[in-house]
Amino acid sequence: MENPWKIAQQQFDRSAEILGLEEWLKLKLREPRRVIIVSVPVKMDDGTLKVFTGYRSQHNTARGPAKGGIRYHQDVTLDEVKALSMWMTWKCAVLNLPYGGGKGGIRCNPKTMSTGEIERLTRRYTSEIFDIIGPDKDIPAPDVNTDGQVMAWIMDTYSVLSGRNVPGVVTGKPLDLGGSEGRDAATGRGVYYTLLNYFRHKKQSINGKTVIIQGFGNAGRYAAMLLENIGLKIVGVSD
Repeated sequence: MENPWKIAQQQFDRSAEILGLEEWLKLKLREPRRVIIVSVPVKMDDGTLKVFTGYRSQHNTARGPAKGGIRYHQDVTLDEVKALSMWMTWKCAVLNLPYGGGKGGIRCNPKTMSTGEIERLTRRYTSEIFDIIGPDKDIPAPDVNTDGQVMAWIMDTYSVLSGRNVPGVVTGKPLDLGGSEGRDAATGRGVYYTLLNYFRHKKQSINGKTVIIQGFGNAGRYAAMLLENIGLKIVGVSD
């Protein structure tokens, strides 16, 4: 399996060469500004203690606070979150958004964990990264195997530790806690518009096109519904 961090750096090197970036700037942007690795001890439902490993990478904050999701997956690695944080920097810059790139994750398998275990995992992880996140520092969001409920736990824990209500610490919150309408479908809608613009750029019709979707979580599910609504045929999905 290819190393995502090495891929991100190779992409950066090619882009930097094309742009003619100064050497000092290349060296600075080639590495994350800050990376933290934390131990996350959790009391499991059977009374045992299990220690998980959590990560948070802040690639760059020159344009504003870091922005990026938190994923829960058994294959999460430090190199993965570093690469994703770099890609988030680029995405925000390309769209001229006042944010930098961040990403986080915990190495775990949430599909084998109870709701209570995931809540305790989330709250402990939040307390461990408390010092480096916040509306003016780094704003987490949902990602693989995390959702509005996880964001609500992060917001609540951060608010308790801050001594005041801080809804701006995360995006992707439930609407009742100040979340944004349309957030759940936003990533899938992005796939939808990207495909429409691709076919328009290629001067191709979407009529008769078939679609296979790899990854059928939040993004894939909404992408499937939106694409089907305009006449594309979904012939396969996988999770």
